[in-house]
Amino acid sequence: MLPECILLNPSENLIKEIVFERSIPVNGKLNSKVLVLNNSYEPLSICSIRKAFILLYLGKAEPVVNDERKNLHSVSREYPWPSVIRINRFIKLPYKKVILTRKNILRRDSFKCSYCGRSDIPLTVDHVFPKARGGDDTWENLITACTVCNNRKGDRTPEEANMKLLSRPFKPSHILFIKNVVSRLDERWKPYLYLS
Repeated sequence: MLPECILLNPSENLIKEIVFERSIPVNGKLNSKVLVLNNSYEPLSICSIRKAFILLYLGKAEPVVNDERKNLHSVSREYPWPSVIRINRFIKLPYKKVILTRKNILRRDSFKCSYCGRSDIPLTVDHVFPKARGGDDTWENLITACTVCNNRKGDRTPEEANMKLLSRPFKPSHILFIKNVVSRLDERWKPYLYLS
């Protein structure tokens, strides 16, 4: 049975409410993740299979890719198990800006030191061009560093400390964070996250 609030809500924001609203966590299979695409096939979000099924049932979305190994069962019917769904009409969203936070810097750098690549020791955020010398708090100037490398570098640039960055810092897109939300990326999602 569908929740009354969904059946009775006539607003145009119904799709946004279902896809983006946080809900009480559901344990088990109904908490499996589904990639949600805009009408233009642009990645929008990730939602639970429960929310995806509601969108499909109400005719607000269509399945793009189903998991052939699984089915959703009701009392009298069997439904395909969606892995990727597409919203039937275009959802205009403002540009999704990824907020600059310590946690997001660690995520961008895959929780590994940008100097030595280690992830098994405590990690900090380091300014490539030191803050004490006018370095800014920007995506391009902040990196993940282990405490050992951060202390070794001190208030110097990597060149002055004779240390090499394993990768250049960059401003990430929201797609990078969609990939990082799921512990193991579903192979069927890759073409829609521009990874194939």
